[in-house]
Amino acid sequence: MAAVSKRLFDLLVAIAAVLALLIPILLVAALVALSSKGPVLYWSDRIGIRNTVFRMPKFRTMRTGTPVVATHLLSDPNAYLTPIGSFLRRSSLDELPQLWSILRGDMSLVGPRPALFNQDDLIAMRTSRGVHELMPGLTGWAQVNGRDELPLPEKVGLDVQYLQRRSLLFDLRILGMTAWKVVQRDGVSH
Repeated sequence: MAAVSKRLFDLLVAIAAVLALLIPILLVAALVALSSKGPVLYWSDRIGIRNTVFRMPKFRTMRTGTPVVATHLLSDPNAYLTPIGSFLRRSSLDELPQLWSILRGDMSLVGPRPALFNQDDLIAMRTSRGVHELMPGLTGWAQVNGRDELPLPEKVGLDVQYLQRRSLLFDLRILGMTAWKVVQRDGVSH
């Protein structure tokens, strides 16, 4: 798929999503503010296209002061969750602010999920396989095939498959599968 048509598709869908989800976004923001101390949004340094760093927003699901590591590396992730953090993660509502990153051009709707700045092993594996040339996505082929449960080599293998197969039809298939997974709350471990 040509980069221009993918960007146009991303913009049109992101604008429509923001308009359609404005009230739920505002409600979630209010719930985050009322349920725990700290900012409503958590801004995370993530790895973007060609390994550039960008700031990605999410609704805050962890208490302030939580170590900045991938959730699965915390000794007891549940101990750090806010009162509504688990619900926001299971429902994927914590991801809604990433529409901002799509509008800014830091992310796409579909692509490999952006690595944390300190996930050196994932970054190195993706770079060695050419995946770093892709714009990171709100969802991706690895997300709909295991999400949090995948070991890194398998996740990168799926990212490579996306690199090789990317097209508008494949993106639409992934978006449809994502919607189904979110409804089922499938593949979320924390």
